[in-house]
Order: sequence, then structure tokens, then C-alpha cells
Amino acid sequence: MRILHTSDWHLGQSFFGKSRRAEHQAFLDWLIEIIAKQQIDLLIVAGDIFDTGTPPSYARTLYNQFIVALQHVNCRLVIVAGNHDSVATLNESESLLACLNTHVVAAASDNLDKQVFCVDDRTGKAGAVICAVPFLRPRDMVLSEAGQSEQQKQQRLGDAIATHYQTLFEQAQTLAAQYSPALPIIMTGHLTTVGASTSDSVRDIYIGSLDAFNAHHFPAADYIALGHIHRMQKVAKTEHIRYSGSPIPLSFDELKQQKQLMLVEFDAAQTVISEIEIPTFQPLYYIKGDLASIKTELDNIDISGEQTIWLSVQVQAQDYLTDLQQRIIQLIDDRPIEVLQLTRQRNSQTKAIEQQHKETLAELDVQQVFDRRLASEHFEGEPEQQRLGRLQQLFSQVVNDVQSKEAE
Repeated sequence: MRILHTSDWHLGQSFFGKSRRAEHQAFLDWLIEIIAKQQIDLLIVAGDIFDTGTPPSYARTLYNQFIVALQHVNCRLVIVAGNHDSVATLNESESLLACLNTHVVAAASDNLDKQVFCVDDRTGKAGAVICAVPFLRPRDMVLSEAGQSEQQKQQRLGDAIATHYQTLFEQAQTLAAQYSPALPIIMTGHLTTVGASTSDSVRDIYIGSLDAFNAHHFPAADYIALGHIHRMQKVAKTEHIRYSGSPIPLSFDELKQQKQLMLVEFDAAQTVISEIEIPTFQPLYYIKGDLASIKTELDNIDISGEQTIWLSVQVQAQDYLTDLQQRIIQLIDDRPIEVLQLTRQRNSQTKAIEQQHKETLAELDVQQVFDRRLASEHFEGEPEQQRLGRLQQLFSQVVNDVQSKEAE
């Protein structure tokens, strides 16, 4: 059984006023080619198929045309809703798409058969058991109770989600055991897990009720395909719990990570997980610095392609320039570059960090942020050096305490 895991397509997204229609069309065409070339049995989209609950008509067209095209390469499809998706929008075509080898799960259901089912491979033979878990809305999982603290609300929702996963997993085990050998069990999810690295385009979910789900509460499925986080990553240092990330950059701070699909191969002996790199369909660049360094970086951008380059510029300047936008336009001249985002330096501390290291906070881990902050202070003399040592010791203790709680 060969499975592709992807998520967070966000069809219909408006990117600083620009449509992503051409990018998404190019990605979907490329994806069909990959599925045919790799002989993929099942494609899983782990949430946020659309960017909003009321996607534009062209986004619905892309969605429907892709499902039709998928029939020509003999591949099954499982789609679960994300927090951006409308349950009603996905449900309106659920029955019709079921006739096209497509399972759509828009919400949790009391009928577990809607979320736990067997999927055949390309030959028509049973290949895997799917536990299709969409974004679990708090109102569907727990009833609000007066007088509860924020911590109690988080605990109740976390417990309810863990119970839901465990209930589905037990039914999946029963179904998988009916085959010889037993079928692999694949679960999905659309949520934030403890320790996941987010990006600017990720909108927080479970606000006011659950910050992040502890990955150790996932059942022992053979593979867990997650969505919501746009950076491809492993979860809780495991191989089999993965975020696939979005197929195209949904914000400029996602440019440093190569976009990928997860390829999961099951056979009688082992499970093999690998990545397939996704090409760039729309050139995006992010540059920062003073006007002189921005000019240098602009001169180094490859403009030989046919597409207009979308650019984000962050200007570091001591003086407040009233004609900043006009100056940037003059630097671009007649090159095929369009500035979609123009920002100034944020605050003094971030400015000091970025001027020295040319990094954004999104690129740094916790320890690096702390070290950069210490570097902006002066610790001269023995008393100050002792103070520095105490600060470093206290910081390490706090980080260790937090990591220990996350591991529980």
C-alpha cells in the first residue's frame, strides 16, 4: 500500500491581494503526475482543503476537477476538514464524491463507521484501515460548564480528544484484525501538538480552551497524518507522526523550508516513510536590510524566469523615511518584481538582533533568542559575570521544567 500524505492546500487563498489560483492549479497538475508515476494507492489530505468556509467558485472548481482527474490514475482519496473548512460546504458533495472513491469526513460523528473504514489498494484488495479524524471543534467534544478555570477547560477538551482517538482506534483494531495479515491503521488529525513549529500563516485554534494536544496521547497507529502546521516536521521525535506541511508557502516566513509530500509505504515486513520535494510554482523572495543592502540583494535575484517575482521587503533604517515605498520602487526599476509586503524595523530589541545576525525571530529557537538578548547587554566585572551566570542557570532550569511537562 502506497500512501501520499498532504494537507493545508488552502484553495482560494488571497495572498496580499494576489490570487493563488495559478499556483494551486500547477500543484494539482503536478500532484496527478506524481500519483501516476509513483503508483499511489491512497491520497490523504489532512485538513484545510479550502482557505475559508466560503471559498470562491474557482477554488471549488479546482477541488472538483482534481477529484475527477484522480479517477484516471486509479487512486483513492480521503479528505478531512480543517479549522478553515466549512462542515456544510464539505458535506454538500460528500455523497456524490463517495461514488468517485473519495471519503470526505467533515466532522466527528456518533456513527463511528463514518470515521473508521477500510480502503482498497489499486488492485481492489483491502490495503489499510483509516481513522479519519477532522478538526475537532470544542463545541462538538465537550459541553461548557460554569465556574471552570481555563486550565480545567483545557484539561477537559484534551481528555475528550484523547478519548475520541482511542475509541476510533479500538474500532480500527477490530476491523484490521479481520484480515490476514492484519491491515495497517492510519489516523489523521488537524490540530496543534505540543512542540510543533508554526509559521506566520498558521491561525491559532482551540483559543481559550486548548493550546496544544499532547502527542503522547495519540494511540499506537502505524502512521498518523497531521495537518494545520504548515512546516513539514516530525512530532515528539517519532517517525510515524508527521505534519506534511502546506504544498506552497502561505507566508513569507515559510520560504526557508522545502515543501514536501510524505510518502508512506506499507508491506508485510516494514513501513517506509520518505519525502517527495514539491517544486516552486511561484517565485517568492524575502529581503531585509538598509537601502544599500536591499539594492545589492535585488541585483542578485534571478529574474530569468517567465513569472513575476513576489517580494517582501523589511527596511532597517535609522531615520523615518516618508518616501520609503517610492525608493523601493526606484530600486526595482523595470524588473519583473512586485512588492507585496513592505515593512519597517519592528522594535529596538528585534532590531538589534536582526541587524547583527540578519535573522527573524521565527528562525530562532528559544535558546538562541535568549543568547541574542544577553548579547545586547554588558556584563563587565566580576559581579556582572556572576549575575550573567545566574541568569543562564535560571533560564536553563525554566526550559528544562517546560520540556519535562511537555513530555508528560
